Amino acid sequence: MVDLQGQYQQIKETVNGAIEGVLNSSAYINGPLVHEFQADLEKYLDVKHVIPCANGTDALQIAMMGLGLEQGDEVITADFTFAATVEVIALLKLTPVLVDVDPKTYNIDIAALKRAITPKTKAIVPVHLFGQVANMEAIMEIASAHNLFVIEDNAQAIGADYRFKDGRKKKAGTIGNVGTTSFFPSKNLGCYGDGGAIFTNDDKLAHTIRGIVNHGMYTRYYHDVVGVNSRLDSIQAGVLKAKLPLLDTYCNARRNAARFYNNAFASNPNISTPTTSACGEICDSCDCHVFHQYTLQITNGKRDDLHKYLLEKGIPNAIYYPVALHSQKAYAAARYKESDFPVTNELIKTVISLPMHTELDKKQLEFITATINDFIN
Repeated sequence: MVDLQGQYQQIKETVNGAIEGVLNSSAYINGPLVHEFQADLEKYLDVKHVIPCANGTDALQIAMMGLGLEQGDEVITADFTFAATVEVIALLKLTPVLVDVDPKTYNIDIAALKRAITPKTKAIVPVHLFGQVANMEAIMEIASAHNLFVIEDNAQAIGADYRFKDGRKKKAGTIGNVGTTSFFPSKNLGCYGDGGAIFTNDDKLAHTIRGIVNHGMYTRYYHDVVGVNSRLDSIQAGVLKAKLPLLDTYCNARRNAARFYNNAFASNPNISTPTTSACGEICDSCDCHVFHQYTLQITNGKRDDLHKYLLEKGIPNAIYYPVALHSQKAYAAARYKESDFPVTNELIKTVISLPMHTELDKKQLEFITATINDFIN
């Protein structure tokens, strides 16, 4: 699904030099490379504060802790996503409220979001799924009208731009009160272990979060807030610092591969290709999608057969996500009705993700698409 070895060969000298520098300095935690990467990412995102942490799940949890959400507060998020998003809500004894997603973008459905708001609602967590930015302009308008926090789960869309109706652009993850990301190795910007970060333009919130990630300390052995131990190590920061200047190139390579896939499947009536959107409107070509995953819908009922066939042909593929969050044993609740999730319930039966990474070449793409078109006809 990803070719991390091929990508590494292109940056081997820089990455090896960074790792060797950390080994020679022995500054493994909060070393100079962590601060350098933080500053580089702040500049790239055009955001005032980046707070690195240990992983993307911690980033979400720490963001919610920093906002001061309290037990029983309701937090609305999308039903069709990875469990980490709802996991941290439950861990903090908040009340997760799952809603359906848009049938074209797979991101949180705006109408469903509006219906889910109650007097107990305190926050919205839009997930920029598969690299596609959610309809942030509409989400921010809803949040403003109801005095809600917005926490962007940007684990799959770092590097994406969101275009507002007035033409302004902002990086995904920097639009809400706070944004979070993961640097898991397979991400568009990935390290060689675990890593994550939190973004905000709010000075007070950034100060609180910096304490939380470090056991609640601002001065050693003085604990001002309840915190956790969640820090990005220097070796991972070195890898990320080497990759960050190439992030836009990586994203463009993914878009080019997506265009090849789109064109190859355009005439197949049983395949629905990904939709890109900007300002909440569908567009054929925009920079609001960075294709962390390239996800098809197979509409003739042969998704599972295709999954097995591709594996037999040596073509990696994956089904994200086979079980909806509202159906998971850990997160099921009496308040959910199957009729509330028609899109999610359809997607879990039809979606399949294809190889998507920066090293895909024309020969590979031709083989993948020809194999699929031959089977799905």
